Amino acid sequence: MKILPRLFFIFAFLAIFFLIVAYSRGYRLDIKEKSFTPTGILAITSLPKAAKIYINNELKGATDSNITLPPGEYTVEVKKEGYTGWKKTVNLKGEWVLSLNAVLFPLNPSLSPLTNLGIIRAIAIDNTDKILIFSENNNLEKDGIYLFEGSQTPLPILPPLKLILAKKNLPENIDFKKAEVTFSPDYKEVIIDLKTIDNFYPQANFSYLLSLDEENKNPLDITTSKQALIDAWEKEKLAIKLKLLNAYPKELAKIASDSFHIISFSPDETKILYQAKKTINLPAIITPPLIAVNQTEETRQLKKDSIYVYDKKEDKNYLINIFPKNINQLNESLVQWLPDSKHLIFLETKKIAVVDYDGTNKQTVYSGPFESLFFKVNSDSRLIILTNLNPETNPLPDLYAVGIK
Repeated sequence: MKILPRLFFIFAFLAIFFLIVAYSRGYRLDIKEKSFTPTGILAITSLPKAAKIYINNELKGATDSNITLPPGEYTVEVKKEGYTGWKKTVNLKGEWVLSLNAVLFPLNPSLSPLTNLGIIRAIAIDNTDKILIFSENNNLEKDGIYLFEGSQTPLPILPPLKLILAKKNLPENIDFKKAEVTFSPDYKEVIIDLKTIDNFYPQANFSYLLSLDEENKNPLDITTSKQALIDAWEKEKLAIKLKLLNAYPKELAKIASDSFHIISFSPDETKILYQAKKTINLPAIITPPLIAVNQTEETRQLKKDSIYVYDKKEDKNYLINIFPKNINQLNESLVQWLPDSKHLIFLETKKIAVVDYDGTNKQTVYSGPFESLFFKVNSDSRLIILTNLNPETNPLPDLYAVGIK
């Protein structure tokens, strides 16, 4: 008689264990069908938090939430008052957990001044939070080339500017508007090519090697020898890119070195933004493909001059169809990564926009006045622009931080 209670206890334990495992894997009791049916889970987060979640136009709660749903196609929207919206269509399968992270941007971003110098030219220094500034206000004591180091001083204090080269130490009639720069691989030095103003005769060109760590009171003139140094720097930069590619699968690294014009790696080095140098098929690297990953349709047939993002973690390749088709070679002056490695920020006509790394969810983050040839995103996600908010009394623009988060 003691065996029956033991058997009942064992079967009850197994039944409860089965129900717990089935529930944890997404199975739910369907009363109409009188059976356990598989479900999937949408794990939806957002920045900022406490945004509303709509699934097929029906309010389902607020972020951050896990929402259990039967298999099927769903349109997920994340909305928050005062911010841009986010939308994605997903195909959920049983036992899947799909993670969706919506980043929303303020509809009315704040503006904070960073300089009050009067700037004629600004050039972002790649892979750093630094900006090279050219100031020319007919002020013999202040005109020159400065270094802005955006991450060193918190707002609202104006960060101090480091003088790199006073204009009084250069030949007369130099035109800063025509300045061209080449940075060293470690971004500690720069070659600056300068020309005299158009109406000055005879025309003259000068090239100087400057340190970015200190003021250059006696700039080194390398006008006749600069090309050898530039060639050496380009070799070093190529070696750095190849070293980053070595962290990718060998088959992909070989194709990338031959067929990609690499614009930039994401900050976490898991994605490549590139322009195809030739039409070629990109083979699958991870087989079989991973499940419960980004479901945006990818493109593995590359077309020459088109822009793509390759994601190493998921072996996905996305067409970024947001740039004019007549761009010969895209560069970081037009498009940059946000620090989260999940978004690209880029210039459009009279505005600056953000798009997910897979080319979806384009959102305008700034459409106010700015100098259209310059923008920069710092490691703290501050968007820096060059603008003049009072042109009637102030002849030149200055740097401003735009609060996009």
